[in-house]
Amino acid sequence: MEMKLLLTVSIILNLAFTIHVIYRNSTTWNPTWTSRAATEAEDAASVSCSGHGRAYVDGIGVLDGKEPPCECNNCYTGKDCSVFLSDCPVNANSGDPLFLEPFWMQQAEGSAALVSGWHRMSYIYQDGTYISEELVKVIRKLHSVVGNAVTDNRFVIFGTGSTQLLAAAVHALSLRNSSSSTPARLLTSVPFYNLYKDQAEFFDSSHLKFEGDAFAWKNSERNDNTKQVIEIVTSPNNPDGKPKTAVLEGPNVKTIHDYAYYWPYFSPITVPADEDLSLFSLSKTTGHAGSRFGWGLVKDKAVYEEMKRYITLSSMGVSKTTQLHVLQLLKVVVRDGGDNIFHFGHETLKKRWEALHKVFSMSTRFLLQKIKPEYCNYFKKVRDFTPSYAWVKCERPEDTNCYEIFKAAKITGRDGKVFGSEERFVRLSLIRSQDDFDHLIDMLKKLVSQKAVEAHSDTF
Repeated sequence: MEMKLLLTVSIILNLAFTIHVIYRNSTTWNPTWTSRAATEAEDAASVSCSGHGRAYVDGIGVLDGKEPPCECNNCYTGKDCSVFLSDCPVNANSGDPLFLEPFWMQQAEGSAALVSGWHRMSYIYQDGTYISEELVKVIRKLHSVVGNAVTDNRFVIFGTGSTQLLAAAVHALSLRNSSSSTPARLLTSVPFYNLYKDQAEFFDSSHLKFEGDAFAWKNSERNDNTKQVIEIVTSPNNPDGKPKTAVLEGPNVKTIHDYAYYWPYFSPITVPADEDLSLFSLSKTTGHAGSRFGWGLVKDKAVYEEMKRYITLSSMGVSKTTQLHVLQLLKVVVRDGGDNIFHFGHETLKKRWEALHKVFSMSTRFLLQKIKPEYCNYFKKVRDFTPSYAWVKCERPEDTNCYEIFKAAKITGRDGKVFGSEERFVRLSLIRSQDDFDHLIDMLKKLVSQKAVEAHSDTF
């Protein structure tokens, strides 16, 4: 009797398990608690905004039960963003990498990440750290497939954008000089990304002083080879897109390599970066500037530990929700060796540079930066650089402030003096939305045409 009872119980349990498996794997199974979130996301994505804007699930008025409103691209307005303001100034200042937005719209399903209300509520992961090990793995794989950095024997550290990582790196390296009565000198070669100077002056650390141009320092009397020096090397460089190497060397020199733009969109991948301390940014890797995520590859454990301490004390690590989002995005990137996104991005920028060269070839009064093509190990061919920014020089003697020349033509760039360079230069962003770029080209044609007319009249 007991055996029959046990057999009956076993049959019932197996049957229940079988029904559960069939139910879970059947095509008729429907999600439950994910439905509302999926509906909200789909509803926002379905709002067309005439192709000149986007609707988001956190748009104004959504809390009141209204349809997600359109947020229009620059120079577009109206409820559905269908009205173009032709006389509107072009925004060529911001480095928002919106040129990759169409790619991610094509990857809507693969790149989506649903977050439950109880997702990663703890400060830490199960291993007691602030860093997702799965994300570390996919970052190492990303560098392997692109071939732009060596990750072996490197500690991987996360930050709220490379902005926080830069501050952490400078802090960690300057502490090496803490026993000295004089602060470490922070240098970088002109033209340089203005954040380096701004951060150093804002934090005003007793361990650090921004000293300016690395070339000027190398040739000055102040360089007596005894002072502790930190050099930031940005390659490809912001603003001019050129490859760079360190200017300074010696036992008292520490180097931070900013490789935010060392991706196949912008530059030939010539060799894998093999440095002591390298920084990367998601904003220029996938275009997700708003996610505020960056990572560093650090060889020295002591430097890594001090950077980690800085990030822990300033932000308790990077948001776990952000790390999940980044993991999902980078899984899409590495799935095909990066072929889809890097070909898409490179072709987009290649076409933009071709259009830009065509416009500027109509005038001798503006000069674009020139960079010699190099062999790219990723694309397996010699290719041009296609930088994020046009670094434009005003050649006419009386055009002493290039930024103002372009501003008067309703093109807002970024002044050359911001980068420690001359005011004869202006930086124009080429990585914003297609609407922004098309408007930039139209306004540049008007500017170049206007100058051509003036030049012609000057001959009479």
